[in-house]
Amino acid sequence: MEAHGSYRGSDWSPERLAFHQNLESFADRVGLIVGLQSNGKLSQEGAYAEIRKLWKSLRTSKNNLLSEDGSPGETANR
Repeated sequence: MEAHGSYRGSDWSPERLAFHQNLESFADRVGLIVGLQSNGKLSQEGAYAEIRKLWKSLRTSKNNLLSEDGSPGETANR
């Protein structure tokens, strides 16, 4: 169900690729949550809570994979 695009950055690294995939997954899941909320299957509060959890997970992924400037993070180089 999830069709991920290829990473086209000139500064390719395994960490950037992993974060790119996590970012695409985040976008896909947010789209699904919005669809559920729009169709009355999920309340606005529930949708917000789910998206917030996904956002925190994405932020953790970024912090673990990339440094502040977007280069591979310290933990990724260990």
